[in-house]
Amino acid sequence: MIRTLIAACAALLCAASGTAQAPAPVNDAAIMAARPPALLSAYRLFRDAGARDPNAQVTPYDLNTALYSDGALKFRYVYIPAGSQAQYSHEGVFEFPVGTVLVKTFAFAEDMRRPTENVRFLETRLLIRRASGWVALPYVWNAEQTEARLSVIGADVAVNFTNEEGQAMALDWAVPNVNQCSGCHARNGEVTPIGPSARNLNRDFAYASGEANQIGHWNRLGLLSSLPASASPRVPNAYDASAPLAQRARAYLDVNCAHCHNPEGPAHTSGLDLSWSQSDPALWGVLKRPVAAGRGSAGFEFSIEPGHPERSILVHRMQSTDPGVMMPELGRTLVDARGVALIQEWIAGMDAEGRSQ
Repeated sequence: MIRTLIAACAALLCAASGTAQAPAPVNDAAIMAARPPALLSAYRLFRDAGARDPNAQVTPYDLNTALYSDGALKFRYVYIPAGSQAQYSHEGVFEFPVGTVLVKTFAFAEDMRRPTENVRFLETRLLIRRASGWVALPYVWNAEQTEARLSVIGADVAVNFTNEEGQAMALDWAVPNVNQCSGCHARNGEVTPIGPSARNLNRDFAYASGEANQIGHWNRLGLLSSLPASASPRVPNAYDASAPLAQRARAYLDVNCAHCHNPEGPAHTSGLDLSWSQSDPALWGVLKRPVAAGRGSAGFEFSIEPGHPERSILVHRMQSTDPGVMMPELGRTLVDARGVALIQEWIAGMDAEGRSQ
């Protein structure tokens, strides 16, 4: 799995005196400004112009199973203001304090078979916790890879790369506008993070100081409150063949689909609940007829027809790139072939009642 690239920390030298100078701290005033800075560098989340070296209190993290985004590399960080803590949750996303910034940079390597070489940053998305709620802000990187500029209207960025199968790829990367960001990050009509939950953070990460469990590391840094004595939940990596197939499929749907398909999400009218905590197969779509027919259903009867992925609406929509059919509706232009194969295998192995055999 791709791990977040962490540059070695280096002190900045004062040219005039030759004495070591501590880097300027994260700019909390910029984070809380009513008018967001035009440039990513204004936040001082990173010590370098290319945003490879996180500043103090900016902590890298990764997820057990991540949202598919055309196969892009993702570099994630969290900043929590000094003296504040995130409220641990056993089930949902942690409750982060005002002033928190969740940082996610999307990138492609020139050759994705060598993902640490010739990496090009496309955009950095910030989720900032204000007193009024979360604000989503997309910053687009320049060709020189020295700065990212705010683009509230989104952008299209042409990118060429070789994929993991050795195929030459060309796509127009769609940077979402601020309204599209909130379209995915919505719960009960309010913007909210998707990934940083206990079940998805409960894994080891290769920090500069050594490998450690992320939740334990956050706790040692004082970033978490109310951490329970009991073990945290954990979802598997969806592509780890050593984990049970049903768990891997459910983990995939949880992070790729459940942010919309849950009782409080923007797609709640579908009647589907693809959350990890949902145990009723009917709410996953097993033998469930669609709320509305049309091209999205392809004439199939059920969201999931046990034993028949080829007749399951869920698979049909995952395989499509038609904007009126495809799911998820945003965030991808390509078909996630590995994800489709995983869900096909899971459905093919179900018994008549939707139980995995």
